[in-house]
Amino acid sequence: MAVSKPITILYAEDDEEDRTLVLEAMRESRLGNHIVTVSDGEELLEYLQCKGRYSGRAPGLPGLILLDLNMPRLDGREALREIKADADLRRIPVIVLTTSRAEEDILRTYDLGISSFIVKPVTFDSLVDTVRTLDKYWLEIVELPVPRQSTGG
Repeated sequence: MAVSKPITILYAEDDEEDRTLVLEAMRESRLGNHIVTVSDGEELLEYLQCKGRYSGRAPGLPGLILLDLNMPRLDGREALREIKADADLRRIPVIVLTTSRAEEDILRTYDLGISSFIVKPVTFDSLVDTVRTLDKYWLEIVELPVPRQSTGG
């Protein structure tokens, strides 16, 4: 098995149970990348811009964002709009990982510039398979842009 590229994956998910299941699936899949989790769109943007509670973090951007759509404070759609409007952030591939199957969500998020739209599998084994496929495709096959340093806003 090829070794995954050493990038940080930023995972935005407000549901603690879903977040725990995805992280467990990543462990089960032996995903070797550093994972950072945030619980809503505002926290996602604070992390990316090194603001708020992330103002003291080491500079650097994630190589990939996993994004839930339905989050409090600032939902995934609005966070995505802000990410894709920012010259320092727009090249980060964003993969929507959500329970929504709504055609409107699929079309709207692709229009906003996502790289992939994935409906969360209902079983843990399927989730592990999905994470393995993500790892294989996004971290072994695809050439990702080198993450730029965060400008801090």
